[in-house]
Amino acid sequence: MQLSAHAGRCGRLTGVAQMKYKWFLVAMLSCAFFFHQADRALFGLLTIPIQDDLKLTDVQIGWINTTLSWTLAAMTVVAGFLGDRFSRKWIITCSLIAWSLMTVCMGFIGGFIGALFFRSIATGVGESFYAPSAYALIAVHHKETRSVALSIHQAALYIGLMISGVIVAWALGFLGSWRHVFVAFGAAGVVLGIFFIWALKDEKRDASAAAKAAAANSVKKRKLSDSLKAYFCNPSALCATAGFVAIVFVNNAYLFWAPKFAANKFFTEMPVGDAAKAVASDVMLWHHLFAFGAIMLGGVVTDRLVGKMPRVRLGIQILALLFGAPMLLWIGLAPSFAGMLVAAGAYGVFRGFFEVNTHASLFDVIPPDHRSAAVGMLNMIAFFFGGLSGVAMGALSEKYGVRGFEIGFGVMAASYVIAALMMAFSFFFTF
Repeated sequence: MQLSAHAGRCGRLTGVAQMKYKWFLVAMLSCAFFFHQADRALFGLLTIPIQDDLKLTDVQIGWINTTLSWTLAAMTVVAGFLGDRFSRKWIITCSLIAWSLMTVCMGFIGGFIGALFFRSIATGVGESFYAPSAYALIAVHHKETRSVALSIHQAALYIGLMISGVIVAWALGFLGSWRHVFVAFGAAGVVLGIFFIWALKDEKRDASAAAKAAAANSVKKRKLSDSLKAYFCNPSALCATAGFVAIVFVNNAYLFWAPKFAANKFFTEMPVGDAAKAVASDVMLWHHLFAFGAIMLGGVVTDRLVGKMPRVRLGIQILALLFGAPMLLWIGLAPSFAGMLVAAGAYGVFRGFFEVNTHASLFDVIPPDHRSAAVGMLNMIAFFFGGLSGVAMGALSEKYGVRGFEIGFGVMAASYVIAALMMAFSFFFTF
């Protein structure tokens, strides 16, 4: 804690202090990202009791998912642009507090409209401002250790999703209501946000007056059109986006629908509450446990290889998509719950190897002054198109039941293959 206080007084960190702070920063942002992803997983884990309590259709559940993604898509470019111009500390802190408060409000909704507003729109606006500034802030403090730092931060995603299933299964039994679970998660996020006000700081800047004036002038001259050009006129960045679209398309569907798919296919004889608790832990635990292992290993391996093979990040991502596709088919067609969990774990391995390189690959081809905006545009495109899986899967489920889910996983596998081919074009021709 003294470290943060010293940083605030001096406005910069040097030597050993900087080395300590840059990993303290990763730890703090990883905690925030844990709540970011755990809160997002809540709705999918609690879909069964929410749907039973509020009498929501599968299509309505799908629209809640898709609207959340579209809200993120609409706001993330603005968030990225602002992250390159204003204090990333305050953007991150306000974002964390905002989405946590909306999670608390979810505990008091009365129907579809309330869920659509507080879960999809309000929470989406709050969450959208976090990632562009967080990734850019880590990149500033970690140059030679960027992949490792980003992999640790990304691992918090999997820990959040993994542990959230266990916590939700326990909390649902202990607290007795899905509403209380939302309130508890949201309140914890607000407390962390208050801590960030004191502990988090912006990137190190040159203390000289001349350097400060030059930096300020440079920021003022940045235009959104420059950031758009740096991104959309870059074939490698666009091909990387195709892969992330596929990842988000699949991840959205898995988070929202895998628990209900498993319950409807393998636990049809159980009461609603018991079925929810039976699948909440395992469906998220095994998938994200293997993803966590892959992302930690992938960060170390990539940082060691990238100096010798500049395209190694892109190559790893292509292979991850190609090997992940048959795992998605296996999830949908597995004859037993145990078989589904094995497939989900294998899918998690390849997802982890892809995602550890997502932003590091983008930063390889995007100038530093446009990184926050580039992350914003990457997320905008990915969440807009990737968000379609939520309502699509809901419509398939409502029309075809369990068979609809199986068809959906086949479509997801196809999206992986298409994205891999687009990224291969970049690997051979544009990188």
